[in-house]
Amino acid sequence: MPNFLPINTILVPQGAEYKAVCRGLNGVTGSIPTVVAIPVGMKPLLKYLHQGQFLAPKSRVLIMGICGSLSDRYRVGDIVLYQDCIYQGKLLECDRTFTAQLHSSLSEKVSLVKSLTSDRMIWSAAEKLHLGETLAADVVDMEGFTALEFFNVGGVAVTMLRVVSDDCQHDIPDLTSAINSDGSLNPFSLAMAMLRQPLAATRLIRGSLTALKVLEQVTNMLFSGNRPE
Repeated sequence: MPNFLPINTILVPQGAEYKAVCRGLNGVTGSIPTVVAIPVGMKPLLKYLHQGQFLAPKSRVLIMGICGSLSDRYRVGDIVLYQDCIYQGKLLECDRTFTAQLHSSLSEKVSLVKSLTSDRMIWSAAEKLHLGETLAADVVDMEGFTALEFFNVGGVAVTMLRVVSDDCQHDIPDLTSAINSDGSLNPFSLAMAMLRQPLAATRLIRGSLTALKVLEQVTNMLFSGNRPE
């Protein structure tokens, strides 16, 4: 691997997202970062980070995964690179140098965005559009601000690369009840939530599969030295 971007660790939400990143690294020769599966959600992630022995100052952490769109500019399968994260009126920036280097390496394949971190699942199209317009945010996830806040204190450089899995035009199932307090997913609650909203569930599954495939591809692209066409 050409060490054009020294990255110590990749953090990615546990489950399908983590597996997609690991698949993307399969077959990559040379040095690759450590990949760590993290819990879903702000509180579980903060607890996890405080329990772990995470990285010395000057380390570089890349956070990867999927996200939801808050703007009609970003559709399922789009690759986005975060400039900053907002949460309850507070804004934290990703490391500018690290982000610029990653942006340069992915050329036109990636869009620079402003992100919102939510402490709950944003599932309705109406709320996604409202948040996007009122907060001037492009995408939403449930971990970004927490990670930035934690690592900034330790002098660790962070940037975030995600793939859009659901657009702002359609509802997805409300999976709030399926997320356990430790940030894991409850399979039974997940299935029940899907069954209650079958059309939305079908759309979510299709979007997630598309996003996970792109996540696998962009991971491989970054660390194999292959560049976008």
